[in-house]
Amino acid sequence: MIRKAKAVWRGTGRDGTGDLSTDSQILSRTPYSYKTRFENEKGTNPEELIAAAHAGCFTMALSFMLNGAGFTADAIDTEANLTMDQVNNAWTVTGVHLTTRARVPKIDAAKFAEIASSAKASCPISRLLNATITLDAALVS
Repeated sequence: MIRKAKAVWRGTGRDGTGDLSTDSQILSRTPYSYKTRFENEKGTNPEELIAAAHAGCFTMALSFMLNGAGFTADAIDTEANLTMDQVNNAWTVTGVHLTTRARVPKIDAAKFAEIASSAKASCPISRLLNATITLDAALVS
């Protein structure tokens, strides 16, 4: 399996602009810049996309693992908060905190926590990142 994305940049690092595109065209010349990355201007940035990918990857892994254990979630809602810090004078992704809330009939909290922890460890984006990944997983009604 190969997935492709493309970045184009024009200008200097601080004053330039770029855009991101994916083969699926879900992202198609989506703008990004220094200001969208470091100053919260409207637009996307690589770290936001990593957080989205991690939330999606973990949530899908959790669903598959629940199914494998005989459970089907009515809903799983996950947020990924990515932290980036200066490490040795270089911006570094240092952590991702996943918060997930799920409605899963007929499962107890301990079994859900066990499956969620396994999903966190086994999702491909978790395995990709060289960062501390934490999880707050809870059932909701």
